[in-house]
Amino acid sequence: MNTSVNTTKIYDEIIEFIAAGTTPQSVIDFKLLDAAKDRLEDLVYRAKTEGLTGSDEGELNHFLTLEHIMRLAKAKAHQYISVE
Repeated sequence: MNTSVNTTKIYDEIIEFIAAGTTPQSVIDFKLLDAAKDRLEDLVYRAKTEGLTGSDEGELNHFLTLEHIMRLAKAKAHQYISVE
């Protein structure tokens, strides 16, 4: 798999999303680009099968942290929508 998608690009994608302005619904609807999802799937697969290099493990940990933050934001966005 091509490893050109790196953590910095994922951060940039999320920063761009936030900087453009968000609504609760846009937070709920947010999805990573396919290239980022493919990279994440590759890292998870390799972690389960053959193991990861130190840098790949760090990249996977960044992905997982960002995913956790976005899940929390989506849960909070659902709360905002249910109040409206």
